[in-house]
Amino acid sequence: MSCASALGLAADDATVLHASNRVTMRLMPCEVVARVAPLTYRPSAEFEIEVARRLAETGSPVAALEPRVHPRVYVHGDFVLNFWTCYESAGGVEPRDYAHALSGLHAGMRQVDSSAPHFTDRIAEAQRLVDAPAATPELDNADRALLSIALRELTTSIVQRGRPEQLLHGEPHPGNLLNTAAGPLFIDFETCCRGPVEFDVAHAPEAVAAHYPGTDPDMLHDCRLLTKAIVAAWRWDRNDHFPNGRQMGIELLSEVRLSFARHGSDTTH
Repeated sequence: MSCASALGLAADDATVLHASNRVTMRLMPCEVVARVAPLTYRPSAEFEIEVARRLAETGSPVAALEPRVHPRVYVHGDFVLNFWTCYESAGGVEPRDYAHALSGLHAGMRQVDSSAPHFTDRIAEAQRLVDAPAATPELDNADRALLSIALRELTTSIVQRGRPEQLLHGEPHPGNLLNTAAGPLFIDFETCCRGPVEFDVAHAPEAVAAHYPGTDPDMLHDCRLLTKAIVAAWRWDRNDHFPNGRQMGIELLSEVRLSFARHGSDTTH
């Protein structure tokens, strides 16, 4: 509120919209969304601003940066902040509209030249958590071995298929899609990476895939399971602050375990 007020935005009150490793809040009465994170997040915040700015220039379905302030990362004490347009959400998005928005986002991303990390870099981060008992002390040995096998074998299966790669959102799940008066708009671009579109489609509800053209069904299956293994690893991180994160980690582990019990450790089809 102090930072926004210094920039000429009327911020007398704030409502927290989401709190995990970052905090997202709605500032009032200026009606601005602010994302706040520790100072160590500055590189990823700057990356997010740059990607969002470039995507907006392509006409992609993305939430806009707040036009009343300069589109950059602001430093306030030990925190970094960026400011976004506030949208009224109209509820969930129909699968066909979801797929159309995601396809449009990918089309815009093909026009953006960005030095984003490869999707396998995110897998490697999850693998490091799994391999470090000090970072994931509550993960028992059997589940640690399961996640390690899943991350390794699914990555190999996906990479060996040799599907075309491009810039991706990285986490286009329903929590990162707003249904607005301007249509569905994506938010949260700090997770952008390069990889096959199936990696993105795997984050959307299964009904969306039927409306997204040209995906490889077998690869999409492996990507869905891989994303569950990645998120499960994050939720067992001792420093994770995601709401109800540990329960989510337990549920995702169960799903990964069940899939491997059905299909065995060979995830190819």
